[in-house]
Formats: sequence, C-alpha cells, structure tokens
Amino acid sequence: MKVAITGMGIISAIGHSVEENFDALVNSRKAITDIDNIPTVHANVIKVGEIKKTNEELAAALGLSPDNNFTRTAMIGAIAAKQAVKDAGISNINQYKTGLISATSVGGMDTTEKHYYDYFKDENLVKYISAHDGGDVAQKIAEQIGLQGFVTTISTACSSAANSIMLGARLINAGKLDRVIVGGTDALAKFTINGFKTLMILSDTYNTPFDHNRKGLNLGEAAAFLVLESDEVVKKQNKKVLAYVSGFGNANDAFHQTASSENGEGAFLAMEKAFKLANLKPSDIDYINMHGTATPNNDLSEGRAVIRIFGEENVPDFSSTKAFTGHTLAAAAAIEAVYSVLAIQNGVVYPNLNFETPMEEFNLIPQTETKHKNIEHVLSNSFGFGGNCSTVIFSKS
Repeated sequence: MKVAITGMGIISAIGHSVEENFDALVNSRKAITDIDNIPTVHANVIKVGEIKKTNEELAAALGLSPDNNFTRTAMIGAIAAKQAVKDAGISNINQYKTGLISATSVGGMDTTEKHYYDYFKDENLVKYISAHDGGDVAQKIAEQIGLQGFVTTISTACSSAANSIMLGARLINAGKLDRVIVGGTDALAKFTINGFKTLMILSDTYNTPFDHNRKGLNLGEAAAFLVLESDEVVKKQNKKVLAYVSGFGNANDAFHQTASSENGEGAFLAMEKAFKLANLKPSDIDYINMHGTATPNNDLSEGRAVIRIFGEENVPDFSSTKAFTGHTLAAAAAIEAVYSVLAIQNGVVYPNLNFETPMEEFNLIPQTETKHKNIEHVLSNSFGFGGNCSTVIFSKS
C-alpha cells in the first residue's frame, strides 16, 4: 500500500514555511518562549511554542476583511493548506475528485473565550461563537483553497492529524477520491493552557523528551497539510512525488482518559498494524519520529512500546521534535509528517533537544545532534487522550 505525497505546507513556532521549519530543525533552533499573544495569568509561569504573528497579521496575510469571523485555528490552517496546494502545483483544485480532511482539537476556542460572556447581550457577536466548532475550521480552509468537494473533520485529540492522513490514504486506495488535502491545525488558547495546567503536565521550563528529569510538556500551536494523490493523477500530470504514505495503524489503549498504559499496548498495536500494512519489518525503519511529549507517562509508555516492537538493542535512531515546537495537539502528527518527509528527502535525523540524563527504566538514548544518513523509511508516532494511538510510516519509494 503506497499513496503519493505531492505537496506540503506548514506554519509553526519555528517557521512559517516548509523551508524555514527545516532550517530550524537542522540548526537546532527551538522556539519555546514566554507567552506573548494571550492575556493569561500563566504568561510568566510556563513556556509555549507560539507563532509570533497576531491575528490581525494572519488575517492580512489571507486578505480577510476586518469584520471576518475566522478563528486563529482556521487562519493558520488556511495558510498551511494554501502552501500545500501551491507546492503540489495544483492550479485547478476541483479538476479531480478532491477532498479535505482537517484535524483539530481546539477548534475556534480562542474566539469563543473572547466573546462568550458578551454574545448573550450582543447579537452581532454570535458569528464568532458560530465559528467555534471544528467543522467551521475545515469549511473555511476549503473556501480559502477553492475546494467544492468532500470536506470533513477529525478530532481524536493529539493523534487527529495522523488519522486524517490515514483516512485520506484509504479514500484514495478505495477509489473514492483522486486527491486529498490532509493535515491538522490548532491554535493556543487560554482554555487549553488552563486545561493542561489542571492536569499538572506542563513544564515551567524547556521540555526534555526522554530525559529522566523530564517535567512535562510545552504547549504549541501550528498547522500543516499534505497533498495525497492517486497514482493515476501522478502519472497523468507527471507529478513529482515527495515521499509515500506506505503504512499506518490505529489502536486504542483503552486504559485511561488522559494517560497511556505503562506497557504502551495501544502504541505497540498501532505500530504492529502499520508494519503489516506496509509489508515492512522493524529493521527497515531508519528513523523514528517519536510522539515524545516529555511527560513522565508518555515517554515511559512509548519507550516500552518501541522496545516491544524493535528490541532494546535494535531501536533505530529516534528523536522527538516537540522540544522545537512544543506539543501542537491535533496538528502534531501533521507537522511531524512534514518533518518525516523532509528527513527522507534530505537524509537527516533531527536532534532531540535538551536531553541530558537517560531514563532509568530502559537503555534508550535519543539522537542529540543532527545526523546525516540515507533514510528510506520513517515511522512517526502520535498518541491522543482517550487512548487513541496512531502510527504512520513514510517511505522514499
């Protein structure tokens, strides 16, 4: 099973384009900072991966009128999707059976929390509340790229964009669509910050994936989309293929609302399914882009799952890129899909920043410096609240 990737777009804390993101990754430039765009009592208490553009600047970049009701999530999503469509060389978005599968967890929360109390008294504010749901985000992105076809939304917490990629690949394989724009978008909001603060899994300093002394995650915001196209379209239009989606798997850990099981059962099953679909062996993987949130629970669970699949002595080069961007929730699997494709194209393993002390539960040491090598296959993990565990394998050919 292989589905071609022909275009990519991304905006994150470390860059506003594919090229800027890659440059930051290979040069170890993280973008975890204090909070600038959100008025919150936690501004000087936690650090985040924030896109340093105001909503007004994002709206101007999209040519929106001042009275628009685009949420921040929709705006960064539209920017990334338009980049992806352009990168794929698509001039007529509706030429083939084309769809959009947009993933989000936060949706329009940033706008809702601004107007929630006042809209009861001012009917002019209702349009902002109506932009709250994830479906509105997807529809606005579709309008921005001119898409008239199939549009849907996936929300499975932090594995959302991985499941978006899976569904897009399945629709192409089933002949339902010829081309699908897949990915995810999530903006920071006070609601998210307060929620994760309540869970007590936020770090007050830079996050340290797979380090024994890890304290928790840094939240981030980002959007990324990829264009998947059928072999028929690729051949007809003589498209350049960036990489392929060669396998994927999804399984539910069925353990806890927000925690993963200690032995990583869901992660193990998701990886196992991905290998079976891709007809690959664990030894074929050259790099693992770990979910690696730097929370005590996730890194232990994921590490144990990886050891169950690969064996402790045979784990390939791995790293988490969340020390660069923060954890971008529903967008995480999408930005890491872009990073996985770039790893294949450029033969590079990204560094796992901030790592100092190995975890005492097992002997897993992430790659801590940029490493150049031939990469044929990348395995990317994404795990969400509710136990939703997803794995996608990206391949050179």
